[in-house]
Amino acid sequence: MKLIVGLGNPGKEYQNTRHNMGFMAIDFYAAKNNLEFKKKFNGLYSETIINGEKTIILKPQTYMNLSGDCVIEFVNYFKIDLDEILILYDDKDFEVGTFKIKKIGSSGGHNGMKSIMSRLKVQDIKRVRLGISKNEIPLIDYVLQKFSKEDLEKINNMLPVICNVIDDFVKLDFEVLMSKYNGDHNE
Repeated sequence: MKLIVGLGNPGKEYQNTRHNMGFMAIDFYAAKNNLEFKKKFNGLYSETIINGEKTIILKPQTYMNLSGDCVIEFVNYFKIDLDEILILYDDKDFEVGTFKIKKIGSSGGHNGMKSIMSRLKVQDIKRVRLGISKNEIPLIDYVLQKFSKEDLEKINNMLPVICNVIDDFVKLDFEVLMSKYNGDHNE
């Protein structure tokens, strides 16, 4: 079983903000695949089959800093191997409309990833870092800003590719997945 987690903050005031890139990716995937969400363990989730494998698509509703509280509940309840998890989240180190797939590294100061890594007691976790670009504005204010129209166009061009990444995560070896999507065109 696979677990695909998109990080964000619940509530209308956070919709289309930079910190909700993970939610935006999951919502796009769910809409494309006609998935409906149910509530469990402070999360909104959908169970689906991707390439013959049962997969859970999850949006923690615990607020970013406590994302790990929701994720560990799903991991324990569904007995998901830590190697079968993919986290999608915003990353200021990449331009809007770009992304990077990784499996090793720190949280990079991202509180949602810090929470997940702490609760799961892992350093290496598969992830898709979704670019939100940098700015001179203090980070805490910047990540809660809404995207510009131009940024949303770039994101809308990227999201179908992220859907392919999610589908390919289920069927490809992770090294192959990284090779396929982490090209020069995307950094």
